[in-house]
Amino acid sequence: MGGRSAERDVSLVTGNSICSALLERDVDAVTVDTAGDWRSEMLRKKVDVAFIALHGRGGEDGTIQGALELMDIPYTGSGVLASALAMDKIQTKRILDACGIPTAPYVSMGPGDYDHEINMPFPVVVKPSREGSTIGISIVREKGTLKKAIRDAARHDPYVLIESFVPGEEYTVGILNGKPLAVVQIVTANGFYDYETKYVTGADEYRVPAPLDPEMTELVRSTGLETSHALRCSGAVRVDLRGQDGNFKVLEVNTIPGMTPTSLLPKSAQGMGIDFQSLVLEMLKTAGEGSK
Repeated sequence: MGGRSAERDVSLVTGNSICSALLERDVDAVTVDTAGDWRSEMLRKKVDVAFIALHGRGGEDGTIQGALELMDIPYTGSGVLASALAMDKIQTKRILDACGIPTAPYVSMGPGDYDHEINMPFPVVVKPSREGSTIGISIVREKGTLKKAIRDAARHDPYVLIESFVPGEEYTVGILNGKPLAVVQIVTANGFYDYETKYVTGADEYRVPAPLDPEMTELVRSTGLETSHALRCSGAVRVDLRGQDGNFKVLEVNTIPGMTPTSLLPKSAQGMGIDFQSLVLEMLKTAGEGSK
């Protein structure tokens, strides 16, 4: 947990929550902060299994997964390939498009492209390709502010994703061991589920299960599951979508979902009658699946 990414603080909360749950279920658990010499610390503490609670670069992008495989230590969650793909929003979009999974229309930009004109109706959403927790994301409602938003996103990642804003409501669905959990609707005052809402204040309302009819609920759940399969994810995954009237678009995939007091995966699991401690134990059971 911890690490050096922009999401370090969130990771520490996630890691401590998971460790407490494991200890309460009589599992011998210790925390290791990867900001230090974590390899030596893991060997010194004789770690048998790594429960990855890192968010952002270095922890959610396949890096730590590859290192743990070299150390022959089983770990929770998705493997190197799935982690790297899901962390890169542009590559995720390309794969989902190829698989026929609905996402919003988009263009991508790299170094040297930032001043190019785009042929898309406004509003659009501008995102760094390889950041999480809505870091560096902005909604652009008019052409005059687009270039600033692109350059702001590029401060976090030289590769920038620009996609059409999807009208409707925001939903998320957890996937646990290849099975979809309950659909959660996220209701916010400003219509944007940003960093502060995710980890500080929480949304104005979480509706679990989401107020969708059975057909729409199954559509969201099946789309989440197809998305997870397309990226070869394993363990616990969270798929975020947005839309209305049966027209749902996948926004992003999180291979290491947050496990803080306001996090969505625990809410999705709770909607299926799975409490926090049981969720953590189920995630632990998946250790080693990602490297297969």
